[in-house]
Amino acid sequence: MKGVSFLATMAILALASSIASAYDPSPLQDFCVAINDIKSGVFVNGKFCKDPAMVSANDFFFYGLNIPGNTGNKVGSNVTLVNVDKLAGLNTLGISLARLDFAPYGLNPPHTHPRGTELLVVIEGTLLVGFVTSNPNKLFTKVLNKGDVFVFPIGLIHFQFNIGKIEALAFAGLSSQNPGVITIANAYTTIPYKIEITSSNMMKGVSFLVTVAILALASSIASAYDPSPLQDFCVAINDIKSGDTAPPPIIAEMQMIKEQMEVMMNALKGRVSNDLDNLVNRTDSPFTTTVNSFPLPNCIPYKIEIASSNMMKGVSFFVTVAILALASSLASAYDPSPLQDFCVAINDIKSGVFVNGKFCKDPAMVSANDFFFSGLNIPGNTGNKVGSNVTLVNVDKLAGLNTLGISLARLDFAPYGLNPPHTHPRGTELLVVIEGTLLVGFVTSNPNKLFTKVLNKGDVFVFPIGLIHFQFNIGKTTALAFAGLSSQNPGVITIANAVFGSVPPINPDVLIKAFQLDKNVVEYLQKAFAPN
Repeated sequence: MKGVSFLATMAILALASSIASAYDPSPLQDFCVAINDIKSGVFVNGKFCKDPAMVSANDFFFYGLNIPGNTGNKVGSNVTLVNVDKLAGLNTLGISLARLDFAPYGLNPPHTHPRGTELLVVIEGTLLVGFVTSNPNKLFTKVLNKGDVFVFPIGLIHFQFNIGKIEALAFAGLSSQNPGVITIANAYTTIPYKIEITSSNMMKGVSFLVTVAILALASSIASAYDPSPLQDFCVAINDIKSGDTAPPPIIAEMQMIKEQMEVMMNALKGRVSNDLDNLVNRTDSPFTTTVNSFPLPNCIPYKIEIASSNMMKGVSFFVTVAILALASSLASAYDPSPLQDFCVAINDIKSGVFVNGKFCKDPAMVSANDFFFSGLNIPGNTGNKVGSNVTLVNVDKLAGLNTLGISLARLDFAPYGLNPPHTHPRGTELLVVIEGTLLVGFVTSNPNKLFTKVLNKGDVFVFPIGLIHFQFNIGKTTALAFAGLSSQNPGVITIANAVFGSVPPINPDVLIKAFQLDKNVVEYLQKAFAPN
């Protein structure tokens, strides 16, 4: 039984690591615009994709967030959410945006977002906000004024309450294209069904081991290919031809799993059959245990019956399965998914536990201030060559953002000011104009197609992760915008500065040939962009 013990350990480790994937899918192309006409799309989780040749700038554009929401209801608040259902270009890009309006003493009642962290900035008024952790039920609360920022970790119950005598306004970025909302007072609770293993005592341990190994393999492959759910549920459809589209990649993976299970069962002298019974149950034979596979997104369930006399013959195969599951589970997405309520960054590594990017502060030492930032009401200095300023609130400024996959920025523009062409290597940007008129755009990778739009007050535009984009104030007055970014540390590469102002400088001959410029022009540009 030593081999079985080792196998159990490997399988459990594989299963545990496989769930540490990210929530929204990582994009496999520049964009994947949602489309309701499934006959002309290719399936991905949550939404079908529009043919890229049919995509336009309007697919990344939404207008109307300058219009106050109706707060004439029992709670005195209104949330206008711009998610993938409102802005199709958000599909696969892992971010959404909301406008929150409050009447005097209006409340956004206690609620959760099951699939997204919320990062909120107050535009007008004074809000009392807070969230409650899962264990223990500790309240973190703070009073926010104009320009203050607060983060509500994914899945935790939180609220916003206008404690002022005047109306209040806030904007929030959320780290999912469809974060979902569960208002506690309105929701019903359910008790999940119980799984019982009703085999003999001799078989219980091995039955559980078989289940864990299958779950480990299944969930680890799903984490590498399919994303976590983007809606409350995903009802399986067996007739993939009804969408007139090619089978999704996970179908091939599931077929592979089924074939592997058949090989395993042959080794065990068992059999595989289609069935939809309980996950684990007992068959007519007193020494036979039935194990059903975990229902993956496209649900190809099958039943495995294993005779006890041949049980140990497949142990070596299970070891292979567990190791493969552990290996494949390492393919996760951009920002780490939180494995606890929060993981506040700390510079003193002696008192922290290592995670990707930042160490964690002892949860007992965490306070509401770790989720709070002030100062976004203060205009940035636009007295520079480009006439713009970006004030970024990332994990370095707001430690509570650690592992939560989102950040926020304030963008100020002088008249005719420019936020020059740049990329965010680790984050999609979702921008809303507060004042002024901006000409914005991004360029795809292949071919180099420009998507551009003029934005006015209340308009929204999305810039997909990693693509070169810009914002230009075409008005005679100053302009202001806020942007959510789908990473705790999205990074920024300003193209001109990176190419002509790198340290040490790029060899001029490289730039002469790359840009087809005269040597004197290249040397001039390198001098102009050289860091001070």
